[in-house]
Amino acid sequence: MAIEPFATEAPAGAYHVDPSHADLSFRVNHLGFSWYTARFTNFSADLHFDPLKPAEMNVVATIDPRSLVLPSPPEDFLDTLLGTQWLDAAQFPEIRFSSTRVEPTGKNSVRITGDLSLHGVRKPVVLNAVFNGGYAGHPLDPHGRIGFSARGSFKRSDFGISYGIPEPGSTMGVGDSIEVIIEAEFTGPPLTQ
Repeated sequence: MAIEPFATEAPAGAYHVDPSHADLSFRVNHLGFSWYTARFTNFSADLHFDPLKPAEMNVVATIDPRSLVLPSPPEDFLDTLLGTQWLDAAQFPEIRFSSTRVEPTGKNSVRITGDLSLHGVRKPVVLNAVFNGGYAGHPLDPHGRIGFSARGSFKRSDFGISYGIPEPGSTMGVGDSIEVIIEAEFTGPPLTQ
């Protein structure tokens, strides 16, 4: 399937994530009762974008695991998650995603395959992304701006984080599957007059 060009006036070029208009959250099943949701607040992403050639896009993102934010965490729970049984942020202070392939899945949607480096392990992960639109800029925002929504999932055990995974046939624990939810706007080349 040929990738259709993205319908936008946003120019091709180098784009950087706008942290004030971006969110990086993840969900994991807790005891089979709920999907516990948390987020990282310190992350960066650089995107090469060409609306005429979406298959040639590439993105590199880095995350500081110590920027993990939890909803109403019990005392010392954040330290536990950053410790050796979970993220081990002291030993592995960066999470990194580097795209390796972009494929069409529909109008304005693509499948982004990339290498995720987490907890000292690098493995391929797939993100399903939707291009939400963009513009070339205007006087109050004089740079190109584009937006994407993306989702993906992976097994944390594949990255050596297996503490608390329920025994087969049970939900007593914290699930193996991690769902990632991304909302991101990127700013790019300056508006040409």
